Formats: sequence, C-alpha cells, structure tokens
Amino acid sequence: MNSLSLVDGPFSDDFFPFSLMRSVADIRCGILTIREKWNKYLKNEPGVPGGLSIPSNIIPDPALIRSLSENNPENYFQQSGNLVNIVDIIHYNDREIRNDFLLITKDRSSQPISSTNKLTGSSIFLEPGAVVEHCFLNATNGPIYIGKDTILMEGSMIRGPFAIGEKGVVKMGAKIYGATSAGPYCVLGGEIKNSVIFGYSSKAHDGYLGDSVIGEWCNLGAGSSNSNIKNTGGSIKLWNPLNKSFVDGGLKCGLMMGDYSRSAINTSFSTGTVLGTCCHVFGNGPTPPYLPPFSWGSGANVYAFEKAMQHINKWKKLKGMKLSQEEIKQLKNIFDMEKQFK
Repeated sequence: MNSLSLVDGPFSDDFFPFSLMRSVADIRCGILTIREKWNKYLKNEPGVPGGLSIPSNIIPDPALIRSLSENNPENYFQQSGNLVNIVDIIHYNDREIRNDFLLITKDRSSQPISSTNKLTGSSIFLEPGAVVEHCFLNATNGPIYIGKDTILMEGSMIRGPFAIGEKGVVKMGAKIYGATSAGPYCVLGGEIKNSVIFGYSSKAHDGYLGDSVIGEWCNLGAGSSNSNIKNTGGSIKLWNPLNKSFVDGGLKCGLMMGDYSRSAINTSFSTGTVLGTCCHVFGNGPTPPYLPPFSWGSGANVYAFEKAMQHINKWKKLKGMKLSQEEIKQLKNIFDMEKQFK
C-alpha cells in the first residue's frame, strides 16, 4: 500500500471534544474512520504516488483517488468532502455510509439473511457471524450494514442508511432511523436517529438520541434523551472552548458527547449540548449546554482523576479490555489542562 501521511492542523480544534483523544483522521463518519477509508481506497491503487501528506480532515472518495492517480493532487480539495467541524460528522454521515458500503462490500456476498426477518430493499449486507432474527430491515432509502459477530435482537426496526461494526448488539424493539452508524462493540436500544457512535459505547435503553455524535467508551443511562431542535425552530449554537466561539449547528443538532463520558438514568440533554472528555453527568433538570472535561454532576465539581481512571477501567473490563498507559497519559494531559476549557 502506498505511504500516506494524514496531518492534523489548526482545524483540529474545530472537532472539540473528539480531537482531544485522537487525530481527526481517526474520527468515524459513515461506517469507517477517515484513516480506514484511505487505507481501503489505496490498498489496490498502485497509481497513487507515495509520500503524500494530506490534511486529516479530507475524506477520500473515488473522484479524489482518480485525481491523485492522475498526479493532480492540487485538485483534491475540490474533488472530495472535507469535514469543517463536529457538526459535519452528522451532516456527511448519510453520504459516507453509502460510500463506505460500496467500498466494503465490492465483489463480496452477504451472509445469508434468515427468512424470519421482514426485508425491504436489496442493499443489506451481513458479515460472517452476524445473528439477525425476527427483525424489520428497510433498505429502501439507504443500505444496511451489519458487522461481524453482531447481534440484532428480535423486534429491532432499522431504516437505512444504517451501519454497526463488529460485535455490536441492537436490543429488542430498538427503533433506529437513518442515517445512523455505530462502531465496534456498541450496544444500541430505544430510539436513535441520524447519529454517529464511535465505538465501545452504549445507548442500550429507552430514550431518544438524535442528530448527535457520541465518542468512545460512553454510556447513556436508561431513559436519557436529548433535544435536537429548539422550540422556536431557530438556529442551534454549540460552544467550542478552544476557539472561544460558537459553532453553527443548523436547525437540528443534539448531543456531542466526548470520550469516556457517562450519564445517569433519565438525564435530559438540551439542544446542542457539548460534553468534554470524561464527564460523569447527573442531577435534576436539563444539563447545561456545555460541560468541560472531567465534570462531575452538573459541572460544579471536578471528577477526581484517580477515581475517573478506576471507573473507566471497570467499564473497559466489561468488554474484556483495560486502559493503556498511553490513554492514561492522554487523559492526564486533558485533566491538567481542564481549567483552559472553562
């Protein structure tokens, strides 16, 4: 495969809180992360020149790959979609699920789909080991992709475009609308619409999640819901503490939940809420529209670092994993910089 450097730049701050723990290239939009998309496109493209350095917020597509193969890299900004800020993760998700579906399933056949299911449309792909019984899968408006060893429990209702990564679970009676995508080891339940869930996170119970982005290792307690539209129907603004400015969220924008954050049961998130990394959210009434990293409760107190690491390790143990030293180092850097986010 050709060598390629995906380089972060000043635009990384526009992806708060998700860029605190990762390169922008490792943000998920569609089925794959940006880095995974590049790797798949370039795997069998010997005509693409090596040694390229490309901004990490550039999303590749066939037109871009052709441009690079023709040695026209100066055109790649114009011939591909590039993420501008966190809201674009949900704005581009519909398109990217469709593109990634074609990329992943090209020249491959789906695992046979059980006759117990009610199917509409033909763009439905099950990876080996996926278990799907007594579900409603409607791919009329977009493809449906079910990852390896993933389970869709009976009564799940899915409207594409939709994707879930390997070893995920969709709980009984879940109602999921497109465009929604979830990474590996996610647990989905209740009502979800037009949202991106990065991986290893759980929205397992009743409650509404709409027009939202959820980082890795997050958990939404039973009954937690977010608003995604103002009662006035007006434009939604999201606070970015790194840029000290508001991001235009458009007319529909829900919850932006940083990695390792969790909410107690029946938590109500206001329209356009932004949670920093490692927040433990609980309290009466709607949450504030912004909580800095390591917030405890409704943001008045700081989540003690050692306690936070203990809790994260317990959550990781549930999936047979544990915190790495690199993750702890990154989280400690964020904790030490916490005052700059206020």
